[in-house]
Amino acid sequence: MAYVLGIDVGSGYSKAVVCEDGIERAYAIVPSGGDYRGAVRRVVDNALKKAGLSMDHISRTVATGYGAAMVEFADQTITDISCHGAGVRCAFPSVRTVIDVGAQFSKAIGINEAGKVTNFVINEKCAGGSGKFLQVIARILHITIEEIGPLSLTATRPVEFTTGCAVFAESEAVSRIAEGARAGDILAGVHKAMASKIVNLVSRLGLTTDCAVTGGGAKDPGLVKAIEAELGIAVMVSHEPQISAALGAALLAE
Repeated sequence: MAYVLGIDVGSGYSKAVVCEDGIERAYAIVPSGGDYRGAVRRVVDNALKKAGLSMDHISRTVATGYGAAMVEFADQTITDISCHGAGVRCAFPSVRTVIDVGAQFSKAIGINEAGKVTNFVINEKCAGGSGKFLQVIARILHITIEEIGPLSLTATRPVEFTTGCAVFAESEAVSRIAEGARAGDILAGVHKAMASKIVNLVSRLGLTTDCAVTGGGAKDPGLVKAIEAELGIAVMVSHEPQISAALGAALLAE
């Protein structure tokens, strides 16, 4: 039995996936915080514990993500773009467009039938289409990230945001609260603004179906619904979309 390990050190969360012969055996997710090396140790220990293994059982390790350099024991480092392609290809072989909504960046990635990246677009200069936008709004509304999706689905009169910028949207959200807008309506408006920016990335890339959404943003049902409304199609979301790149790293390790 040959076990491999994929580690994705993101700006918000670190993920680890253990695979055996192309099959996901265990995974773990922990906050990255301000200590990436510590996060790597914790997430790897958690994943190995779930799999009933130790590092002695791991034949190869591939690291990816924002803090991949912190995985000093990795045999190889591969870009998260390529890892997302491999991870999504495993979960959804028919997918040709991947939308990754991460804590700092969002990306639109084109892949072929083998899961190889053909093109990609990233929103490096603005947090308006990333998870950072949701973190800002959650702080203003005094709710957790996990509460955002379900609460947004209760909206009856979604707020229209006049800006797609996370900085200006913060002050606009405060103004809407002062005017008496409900939290669910504000969140639905935020999702619509985010979806518009994300779909703009897809338009620049060129949409080819099927389409999957990955990253922490894919765990927000309100955001996924808003993206589907903007695209005009249904999208695919895996059982745990946050581990897509870590899974791809493990598969590429094989």
